Amino acid sequence: MAESNSQSSPLWQPSKAGIDQAGISAFIQHINKQYDLSLADYADLHRWSINYTVMFWRELWGFCNVIGDPGELIVTDQDNLESARWFPEASLNYAENLLRSRSDKIALISQTGLLDRTYTSRAHLHDQVSQCVQHLLSKGVVKGDRVAAIMPNTAETIVAMLAATSLGAVWTSVSPDFGEASIIERFGQTQPKILISVDAYSYNGKVHSIINKVGKVAAAVSSVESLLVLSHYPEHALTNKSSDSTNAAKDQSSKPTPVNDWHLSLAQFKPAAIPFVPTGFNDPLFILYSSGTTGKPKCIVHRAGGVLLQHLKEHQLHCDIKPDDRVFYYSTCGWMMWNWLASALASDAAVVLYDESPFYPEQTTLFKYAEQEQFTLFGTSASFLNQIKKYQLQPKQGFNFSLLRTLCSTGSVLPAETFDYVYQQIKSDLCLASISGGTDIVSCFVLGNPISPVYRGESQCLGLAMDIQVWDEQGQPLQAEKGELVCCNSFPSQPLGFWGDDSGERYHDAYFSRFDNTWCHGDYVEITEHKGVIIYGRSDATLNPGGVRIGTAEIYRYAESLDEVLESVVIGQEWKDDIRVVLFVKLKSGVTLDDALTKQIKQEIRSNCTPRHVPAVVLQVSDIPKTKTGKIVELAVREIVHNRPVKNIGALQNPEALDYFSKRLEWQ
Repeated sequence: MAESNSQSSPLWQPSKAGIDQAGISAFIQHINKQYDLSLADYADLHRWSINYTVMFWRELWGFCNVIGDPGELIVTDQDNLESARWFPEASLNYAENLLRSRSDKIALISQTGLLDRTYTSRAHLHDQVSQCVQHLLSKGVVKGDRVAAIMPNTAETIVAMLAATSLGAVWTSVSPDFGEASIIERFGQTQPKILISVDAYSYNGKVHSIINKVGKVAAAVSSVESLLVLSHYPEHALTNKSSDSTNAAKDQSSKPTPVNDWHLSLAQFKPAAIPFVPTGFNDPLFILYSSGTTGKPKCIVHRAGGVLLQHLKEHQLHCDIKPDDRVFYYSTCGWMMWNWLASALASDAAVVLYDESPFYPEQTTLFKYAEQEQFTLFGTSASFLNQIKKYQLQPKQGFNFSLLRTLCSTGSVLPAETFDYVYQQIKSDLCLASISGGTDIVSCFVLGNPISPVYRGESQCLGLAMDIQVWDEQGQPLQAEKGELVCCNSFPSQPLGFWGDDSGERYHDAYFSRFDNTWCHGDYVEITEHKGVIIYGRSDATLNPGGVRIGTAEIYRYAESLDEVLESVVIGQEWKDDIRVVLFVKLKSGVTLDDALTKQIKQEIRSNCTPRHVPAVVLQVSDIPKTKTGKIVELAVREIVHNRPVKNIGALQNPEALDYFSKRLEWQ
């Protein structure tokens, strides 16, 4: 009998004062007054937001004080998910909404590698963006141009993004640790006019020079007309940057790419008013990329108004972000959570940035940062929380998190046991929001909220104004059963499409080909009796031994509950006309997988799941392959095991790990 993730009593209940002071409570009161209603809690608001979606988005615009003109028409073709257009008459500018004040209040706190921490006021941020805008204008950037970046998660990256989007240009970025081929594969599709990059970055205390890689990218992407280079570590930069980096930019090409120094270029201009270029609600703002581990990365185009309005909803209603809060999310510029984090400026919060290993120079680095800078929202990955649990850290014993109200986790499934750990060892009075959505919508389907209880192993709620359901393989709704996560109504943050997919065929195939006029997200989930959500993994990674569908998260949860197991990855291997479950485990240093430990792993899974979950084979590996954002790549492992090529090894942060899975003697 499988153990339930949940329990009858919650791990956390919001206090009456917390409920009364929450932004979502103010929104409920606003809706009640506006429409003479008596909505009482999150369930009531969610139900109303689904039934009256147009009213919801119209009221949210005003409640969040969006700068811009919404127009009279709220939506066209609302019932057609692929062609619906929200706020088709609206005019706004994303950057203007993030730069809404020029005060002395802190806008950005940035800790970059080995450098001193920096603090940027809202007034100073505006001035820096103004200078960068003038540089971009001098290079001929106009509305619709793409500005690309190979940048760490620093204040300068926020400045560059705001400068580009203030002009109506389209921002697209990757982190500096991406491989040359992976960057070219992405920017080669989106064809940026300007490339902005660092010449070096730091990780685990070591500085990595990338100037030659950057030059090769600039040379290979024919659209790049100018390269703007930021030096964080001058002692590691080239002696004569203007000549040597220009030579690098010519590498493998006769095309010269002019190279400009960030500091010198911006210093040429005096701060001035920013000419915010009006954009339509559905004009492109960001291009994000799928991981590309199963083929050419999809270039996902996101709408200016859709991103802004959806992020305001998630920040102010779901995450209770208030003016002067300090919002942190551990992310890189190649992950959608960076875009999500940046948008918190629109809620008058300070955005806290960090670019280094989360465990450098010590395991408690991020908790020390949280205490020093008084985080109110701490965002991280499930992988990070699982690791600190393995390290047996007890942050609440050594750090003061008195202002921390929300802890967000995403990236992979957060096990029920890690819920326990958070409340026992980090903070007991905390809204633990296990959120899930993705690059596809640059936001979330599954979220938290500050006025509802947290139950063990469950995400708190479904996103407002999004008609999310769980369907079986025939498209029939399920209650309290596992199935496909689908969204049955249109919403503003649906992508505009894929760059270069003029016919819309790839976009349709990605989300709408499985169920007619319904967004199929590709997550295998269950909606619980509390109207929370349990996620069991990606649909394309579910296992099918004997034709029975099994979510991978269930196996990870119990395999990794053993102290000896640091991480694991499980696949279904084609074997003797069926599928058998194969589990690979990364063990603690000095531990070897023997018969006793194998038996213990299998027994733990059998006792807590079902006999069908028990792996037929358990094998030890030295490392688990992951994407640049830290997600385990089950599909890449599956392809290697079956001697099939992995189509985009450059999308992995540790491609060498695949060697541990190929041509294993155990099944030859």
